Amino acid sequence: MKAQKTNKIMFLGTGSDVGKSILATAFCRILKRRGYLVTPFKAQNMSNNSYVTIEGAEIGRAQATQAEAAGILPSVHMNPVLLKPTGPMGSQVIICGKVHKNMSASDYYNYKNILKKQVINSYQKLSDQYQWIVLEGAGSCCEVNLRQHDIVNFEMALQINAPVIIVADIDRGGVFAQIIGSMELISEQEKNLVAGFIINKFRGNPMLFQDGISFIESYTGKPVFGLVPYFNHIHIDMEDSMSLDASSKHSKNLIQIAVIHLDHVSNFTDLEALASEPEVSINWLKSPNRLMEHDALIIPGSKNVIDDMKKLNQKGWPDALRAFMKKDRGFIIGLCGGYQMIGKTINDPEGIEGCQKEILGLGLLDIQTTIETTKIVKKSFGKENLFQTHVAGYEIHMGRTQTGDQTIPFIEFDTHCDGAISKDGNVFGTYLHGLFDSGSFRKKLLNKIAKKNHIQLNTNIEHLDYWVLKERNYEGLADHFQQYTQVEQIIQIAMNHQ
Repeated sequence: MKAQKTNKIMFLGTGSDVGKSILATAFCRILKRRGYLVTPFKAQNMSNNSYVTIEGAEIGRAQATQAEAAGILPSVHMNPVLLKPTGPMGSQVIICGKVHKNMSASDYYNYKNILKKQVINSYQKLSDQYQWIVLEGAGSCCEVNLRQHDIVNFEMALQINAPVIIVADIDRGGVFAQIIGSMELISEQEKNLVAGFIINKFRGNPMLFQDGISFIESYTGKPVFGLVPYFNHIHIDMEDSMSLDASSKHSKNLIQIAVIHLDHVSNFTDLEALASEPEVSINWLKSPNRLMEHDALIIPGSKNVIDDMKKLNQKGWPDALRAFMKKDRGFIIGLCGGYQMIGKTINDPEGIEGCQKEILGLGLLDIQTTIETTKIVKKSFGKENLFQTHVAGYEIHMGRTQTGDQTIPFIEFDTHCDGAISKDGNVFGTYLHGLFDSGSFRKKLLNKIAKKNHIQLNTNIEHLDYWVLKERNYEGLADHFQQYTQVEQIIQIAMNHQ
């Protein structure tokens, strides 16, 4: 047991996508740079963008990112409850990294009292090991209809007596209503935990908003710790798919890569390494209308492959892909669920993803997939057969894929082969998340796409491994928030909190 006190600070938001995860990531790096042993914590996360810990268990991607910023290995206790939506009414419930079962919203609410014990147990384990815990809430901190079932926002703050900073997003408008409305809807006990506010995503001259800050501080009696400018020069892995449209880049004379915007898209951070390339444009497409403008297509992961395949059929993607391949423009790449979709059939005999037990795939590779109840979750390292480079990442999937006798495996791991490549090498798929993180693989893939499409790339561009780029961005993120927030005051408030 640690002798010294564990300090904690909690970032809650006025809504989703206001910047809670980014702030928590920044403070993990800020505290690390000061020599503290710091860990992130989020009691409950809802995201199909997950990560595999070294133990082979699942947590939310945001907490894995925050752990990287803190300079530590991700642990299941950083995110003890993960919900992966499977449709509009239910989610797969993952407890301490392992699949529990699929549950409806009402069933899950009734189960939350049991989960509270696990949440506190996980928090205590981290508290015994670390000097600082940076906590993050979920969505809005004051959803009154959900308050009695809360385990991640103010209920968590009350359980551990954590000082709270409320984060608001001025870019979306209504920042006064966001902050003052939130304060009006919480209890006196909860108000007493609020140390102050940070206003995120500001554009323009900050001097013109000083009277706004004065009004907020006068009305609430709480300080504004920072007015943080909007940035687009720092790239941190996203958690929410609602940010995908904003992440698309459009530019001429670049490699244009289309990504199908699936309804149940998962692990979309697989594309972050490609998006970091200055000569690559990533465009998320909801329909195939603009497909022919692109040099390559990626079908990303999916949390409900059969339903997403059905939607692809309805929107005319199969015919569009056949036309795309006839023009010999570039590659079609399937990642995880996308890999399953570019095969011949997808079978779900147990009805894990819904009522439909079978659906035809796109038929671009000689593979067949069966959805099974046991999820494969593991780290993977191997050598791919397209360019003979070493790649590393992780697998998270409930499907088992059988390949045809003449199929070329895409990656050779120590214990097994993964994925498949078409005979002409223009179509390939894999279960490996993190494929593009390898700088050497990324470079050779982009050069091949460029050559096929007569694009002249800048040979002086350095194609770094993505984890090197991420480290630079964590430093840049810490610098940004260090400059525009009252870091010293926040740290002292947390350390003096009783």
